[in-house]
Amino acid sequence: MSTPIDARAAGVRDRLRGGLTAAALTPMTGAGEVDLDVAESYFRRLAASGADALAVLAHTGRGPLLPAQVRAGVISRARRAGVPVVVGVGGARGGGASSAVEDARMAAELGADAVLVFPEPGDRVALHEAVWSAAGLPMIAFDLYTNPCPPATLRRILSLPGVAGLKTALLSDAMACQETIALTLEAGRLAITGEDRMFAASLLWGAQAALVGIAAASVGTTAAVLRAYEGADLRGFEKAAARLDRLAAATFTAPMEGYVQRMAWLAAAEGLVPEEYAHDPHGPALPDGERAKVLAA
Repeated sequence: MSTPIDARAAGVRDRLRGGLTAAALTPMTGAGEVDLDVAESYFRRLAASGADALAVLAHTGRGPLLPAQVRAGVISRARRAGVPVVVGVGGARGGGASSAVEDARMAAELGADAVLVFPEPGDRVALHEAVWSAAGLPMIAFDLYTNPCPPATLRRILSLPGVAGLKTALLSDAMACQETIALTLEAGRLAITGEDRMFAASLLWGAQAALVGIAAASVGTTAAVLRAYEGADLRGFEKAAARLDRLAAATFTAPMEGYVQRMAWLAAAEGLVPEEYAHDPHGPALPDGERAKVLAA
């Protein structure tokens, strides 16, 4: 049974439905330096390549690891891309709910359209209530494989009026993904796939939109799957899904945290970012030959 939803949250839900939100990188040098002009150019190119919206400062953008001044600059520049902007909030080590609240307030002040609420230890319902009370921005809840949320808690989160939708990113747990999508649809919220490795399957299970790190580069490869599915082009859907699966197998693989660097390599190869800003200083070291394998895919 659907639950009451705030008009602002309903607006975001409806605006994102059927669309691809690219979980964008934050282009960095090997020393972690961020050039906001480079970032803005990258965001604009993602939108021009087929991203219907941008999610900045999420896991792919290493948002929880960036200082407030850089976060503010990234949000401001993303807004110039001409598409809705979702901002990742919380997730800082030891930050708890206070980190998410501070991040959400900044996002609201800078004109973001919505926030993606990172899972935090403790009372997750209270976390979302605090973010909504502090910022009044529509929220996308987040069921993440590193910290999955019990179904009973998900139901309570989905009943909150400020929640526009829920992103599932459970990596390899197909049954939990199906259940989370079903709970989201039952609540009348937007079911958003974050399943880079189960992308096509999650659409068949009922996901209505996508917010994925694999769209940090090769946006068209991801968008083609969505468009073929919406257009009832079964053969086109099959072919597009197979292409995306090959790319996901090369980028979203062990060590999983290495996917950010792999997507940065791909973004540089496609001319989305300069080579010197295609680094992830926060990720694990990757073996020799990894880059060639990613680009070959």
